[in-house]
Amino acid sequence: MAKLTFTGGIHPYDGKDLSKDDPIRDVLPGSELVYPLSQHIGAPAKAIVAKGDRVLAGQKIAEAGGFVSAPVHSSVSGTVKAVEPRRVATGDMVMSIIVENDGQYEDVGFQPRSSVGKMKREEITEIIREAGIVGMGGAGFPTHVKLSPKEPDKIDYVIANCAECEPYLTSDYRRMIEEPEKLVGGLKIILGLFPNAHGILAVEDNKPDCISRLQELTRDEPKLGVRALKTKYPQGGERQLIFATTGRKINSTMLPADVGCVVNNVDTVVAVYRAVTEGRPLMERIVTVTGDAVVKPANFRVKTGTTYAEVLEAAGGFREKPEKVICGGPMMGFSMFDLNVPTTKTSTALLGLTKDEVAAMEPGPCINCGRCVAVCPGRIIPSRLADYASHFDEEAFVANYGMECCECGCCSYICPAKRPLTQQIKSMRKIQLAKRKK
Repeated sequence: MAKLTFTGGIHPYDGKDLSKDDPIRDVLPGSELVYPLSQHIGAPAKAIVAKGDRVLAGQKIAEAGGFVSAPVHSSVSGTVKAVEPRRVATGDMVMSIIVENDGQYEDVGFQPRSSVGKMKREEITEIIREAGIVGMGGAGFPTHVKLSPKEPDKIDYVIANCAECEPYLTSDYRRMIEEPEKLVGGLKIILGLFPNAHGILAVEDNKPDCISRLQELTRDEPKLGVRALKTKYPQGGERQLIFATTGRKINSTMLPADVGCVVNNVDTVVAVYRAVTEGRPLMERIVTVTGDAVVKPANFRVKTGTTYAEVLEAAGGFREKPEKVICGGPMMGFSMFDLNVPTTKTSTALLGLTKDEVAAMEPGPCINCGRCVAVCPGRIIPSRLADYASHFDEEAFVANYGMECCECGCCSYICPAKRPLTQQIKSMRKIQLAKRKK
């Protein structure tokens, strides 16, 4: 099978051996769970419960605040303690619903469905919307919106992003190994929404066991196929994935639907399967806890609202005090200052590192080596854009395609002068995006 890829990219230490071989373990939360009303891109959800209300696992406790929004469901049974602002992983204060866990895990009574093949498109997308499913690879875009393009007949490919290119993360790998039938089943459900589309399971070739298992499950499925991707970061980036699998290109002003594609993360596809066939809303996800500072790196099935501290405890805690704790992976994650914050629908990983190598770096002057240009998947000039950003030259930044940066971090990783290229470009991009919103 051909190894599909894109131009640019890097090969960092992947750290996946730390956590990939142990089966997924369940984590039971503590006495209090926190459900932020903003766990997705778009309008915050609106609370429909109040202090003193009793709730059940799977019960909707907040409704969508608009079309681009998603409801929130309780992952435990218990009593609502408050609806108030609480700190989240990014450090922001977000309006949240706090539920006191009664330890019973009494649920609403999920209703499995056996007639999925007879459901209409609108019926399936409504189930997905009501289940509160969002992109679980980190972006958090409401899935029902992504599955509702203006012209569904023009969608040619539905791509399951199974690349998992971010170093250290192995939650998608464990999901593919342990529950491949749900992944294939979910992709078939999504594929049914687009009459002219073919399904692609795009997997990096460092996961040969996943590739062979998925090939086996799709052998008799004429509209489904498995494509092996060359292992390279950021192979799982939406633009890079679409180009590697279909040869089609998109830029920052386009959506995948503009080139006839729909892309969903592994966990998102499985969540669609569970919502449509089992009647279960999104109220749990797989989280990787890893890094050389962690006693026993592993993957955990975590109920949303559980704190990161509780998930870390399930992994044995830290073997020594880490210099760096990251929410997500080392390339696109962000530093955490407190673990007593809730996991959400978009929580992918907790990474503890004994050494903060980035903080120890001493940036020097650019030596014009061009390495940042060679590895940039967006085919832009990071060193020049970083200079424009540091001098607040907004006009030159935009004119030189600064908005095409996907913030993958390849340029910062490869720079021999250790310049914080990605951080500088990202700051200017934020300024420009804020101006566009105004």
